[in-house]
Amino acid sequence: GLGGYHLACDASDEAAVAELRRRKARDDKPFAVMVRDLDDARRLCDLPTAAEEALSSVRRPIVLAPRRPDDETGLAPGIAPGLPELGLMLPYTPLHHLLMEDVGRPLVMTSGNLSDEPIAHDDTDALERLGPLVDAILTHNRAIHIRCDDSVVRTTPFQAESVENRRLLPKTQMIRRSRGYAPEPIRLVRPTSTHILAVGAELKNTVSVAKGSNVIASHHIGDLEHLAAYRSFLQAVDHLCDLTGVTPEVVAHDLHPEYLSTKFAADLDLPQGAVPVQHHHAHVASCLAEHAHPPDRPVLGIAFDGLGMGPDGTIWGGEFLVADLTGYRRVGHLRPVPLVSGNLAIREPWRMAVVWAREALGPAEAERYGRATDERWKAVLSLAERPDALLTTSAGRLFDAVAALLGLRATVTYEAQAAIALEALAATVPDAEVPTGYPIDATDVLDPAPLVAHVVQERDAGTPVAVIAAGFHHALGTAAAATAARLAAADGLDTVALSGGVFQNARLTAVIRRALASAGLTVLVHRNVPCNDGGISIGQAAVAAATAG
Repeated sequence: GLGGYHLACDASDEAAVAELRRRKARDDKPFAVMVRDLDDARRLCDLPTAAEEALSSVRRPIVLAPRRPDDETGLAPGIAPGLPELGLMLPYTPLHHLLMEDVGRPLVMTSGNLSDEPIAHDDTDALERLGPLVDAILTHNRAIHIRCDDSVVRTTPFQAESVENRRLLPKTQMIRRSRGYAPEPIRLVRPTSTHILAVGAELKNTVSVAKGSNVIASHHIGDLEHLAAYRSFLQAVDHLCDLTGVTPEVVAHDLHPEYLSTKFAADLDLPQGAVPVQHHHAHVASCLAEHAHPPDRPVLGIAFDGLGMGPDGTIWGGEFLVADLTGYRRVGHLRPVPLVSGNLAIREPWRMAVVWAREALGPAEAERYGRATDERWKAVLSLAERPDALLTTSAGRLFDAVAALLGLRATVTYEAQAAIALEALAATVPDAEVPTGYPIDATDVLDPAPLVAHVVQERDAGTPVAVIAAGFHHALGTAAAATAARLAAADGLDTVALSGGVFQNARLTAVIRRALASAGLTVLVHRNVPCNDGGISIGQAAVAAATAG
């Protein structure tokens, strides 16, 4: 590739795809597919105009688009198991063009690494790390100076949305901002005289610098919990500073003391010290920076994601903030519930299903919904009842819980797999058939417990799971919008910004944006900056620039 090696195989050969998964240690996460041209892409996916424009642009990202049935395309089912979308890309180097013309059929083209490791870009590294995984290596005499993964954008799947909703979302949404987009600058409304380094979050890490009128973000680095990724993070910091001529005077970082990026920031001895930026404030700030919003003009921010450390020591993730680039005030949130088992709850959504069943139905009924022989269910229920249990307001874990309660995913093999399955089911239900009477308490503390109870009731009554999923999205989105509109009015605000990884969910975003627009509010959503943690460093840099001057 241009920024590293790919692992490739015939996209129509199920045995080859399965073997690639085994060798790469990648269970279910989808593979990207490279095709020769737009005609070949159209045979695999229903391509809206925005998808064709993104595919054929000079940036050449991976584009997620609604897929045609496997039996119409000849693709191996194991490429994107259980998902309604396929990641496509066109050739973007001369070598790709020669290869695709010679092979004449779609190829899986996935990052050259073991799962969770950085992409291999150095020939020696590729031979050592990829050699045992492959039957042959096609290399090049053009050395790759710096690793840079393929970018990923998503076309909003509107097959189940009305024409009205099509005006309420951008044509494409950035999922991973890397090759072709980084390090393109993002303009600051108010220039800074300080050289700023922002070190991002733990997951989907990027780093950014701010200098003069620009914030410049790095390529996608990955999850820093892996040693190889952390080494790539250190390399990216040095490379970005060298590339931009930045000598950091201040470093911006997350509040979480155990993030490796935070520990790195703590070890720096910079002239103006460090600026801690709360995780969800950084999310909202990244949206404001993308839209060149005035730094001292507050908005009502809705920040829905998986996990982020709050200043009160709890784990936030379903937040309503009055925020600008200089500060924030928490004015609302989802109902706090126990986060049991720590990070294990992310990999095993059934654990959050236990917690939310307890909140919605009470301990006795919640235990009845667990298998009588499953001692783990009872153990989690017992942990949730402890008075010292760590609390979370996470919207991401709520989606996980509902997906598990509906029988979609008890465990996951990649981040947000359960929530993605829930959204995919909801998208199959036309607007006219979405139930609108699902209950939820919409106060400043948005309480989904009645909604979860209703979900369980509908499941037990035999209502189709897709209909329940659609009703859940509509109820949560409508209630969140009503809460935001009320909180915005209380502070005299006319703009709402949506950020956080949960807003990769196009259906939820459309419901919230439609309701807010109907209330006369301006709504800011991400398009060119990821709403997930890949945008955190951009938000941190923008906050530090506004506060450091």
